[in-house]
Amino acid sequence: MRIDILTIFPEIFDGPFNMSMLKRAQEKGIAELHLHNIRDYSTDKQKSVDDYAFGGGAGMVMMIQPIEDVILKLKSERNYDEIIYMTPDANVWNQKMANQLSMTDNIIILCGHYKGVDQRIRDHYITREVSIGDYVLTGGELAAAVVVDSIVRLIPGVLSDETSALTDSHQDGLLSPPVYTRPSDYNGWKVPEVLLSGNTRLVEEWREDKAIELTKKIRPDLL
Repeated sequence: MRIDILTIFPEIFDGPFNMSMLKRAQEKGIAELHLHNIRDYSTDKQKSVDDYAFGGGAGMVMMIQPIEDVILKLKSERNYDEIIYMTPDANVWNQKMANQLSMTDNIIILCGHYKGVDQRIRDHYITREVSIGDYVLTGGELAAAVVVDSIVRLIPGVLSDETSALTDSHQDGLLSPPVYTRPSDYNGWKVPEVLLSGNTRLVEEWREDKAIELTKKIRPDLL
């Protein structure tokens, strides 16, 4: 899978993309993560990428020209399954979306800034708009890193135990049940006996019951 990220702050991705699962996925050749600085495509002498909004009002708007140029360049080199725009005024990202996009080949992610991008980019190039929550960040970079991580970890070969992702929260529409490890008794805090029983059927029933219980308590909207 190849993911191209359009940003004005590529250095933000140095940390997330160079450690843990994302680093491993790139080293194995499972995922290619490419950063493109939108300023490099600006025809403005000052390499500006924003301007005042028509109609007035506070805040600047990202300009069409540099964004369109980088999108057209990438599209001339390969076909893309999705061109995603990270913005707070969109549908909230979820596990179902991550599952869908983990099965694609090529994705572009555009990171918004300021008051957002010129609407004509959204009208003519963007195929999917995504938010990671009902709040506003300084820019779309951190949100894009979240989306990339949630997609790439689902690609076969990235996780050492591929079945692990199948039991994650939201994968089956429920929150995950509690988990425990050794020691079984710590300061008198004991692991539930059923998890020590060795009875796989009882363990699975306990986990399902706890998942439903937690979901009802914390996220009843998921049921």
